[in-house]
Amino acid sequence: MEQTLVLVKPDGVQRGLIGEIIHRLERRGLKLLGLKLLQMSPELASAHYEAHVGKPFYEGLVTYITSGPVVALVWQGKDAIQIVRNTMGATNAGAAAPGTIRGDLAVEIGRNLVHGSDGPESAAREVGLFFREDELVAWERATDRWIRE
Repeated sequence: MEQTLVLVKPDGVQRGLIGEIIHRLERRGLKLLGLKLLQMSPELASAHYEAHVGKPFYEGLVTYITSGPVVALVWQGKDAIQIVRNTMGATNAGAAAPGTIRGDLAVEIGRNLVHGSDGPESAAREVGLFFREDELVAWERATDRWIRE
């Protein structure tokens, strides 16, 4: 089964949307393996956003993501990465479809509530940045057989 990282960014935490975001992802059939509330250090933010180093928005991104607490979550499921990305909606909230997290709840690209891994390699790297292996709980959900064949 595929795993992916989701971050509820400082705007999502401050606006009280953690439960709403978890609810939407659970309803898509994904299983939560790990969850933690943390204050990202500049070092962790730099490691997380290393692909954006040197881009014009990089400094603002690091400043923003370290400005308040975030919630890090690890989700598991068949096609988990794509399911999360579809559920989040387009990065630019103005272009995000209604029914998505960003389309329903976000207002602009700089405050778009959530981050989700964009592929298997980044998911593995990002999960490893935020969680030790022993912090992820493998568990059997009674409804799994009703969600997937």
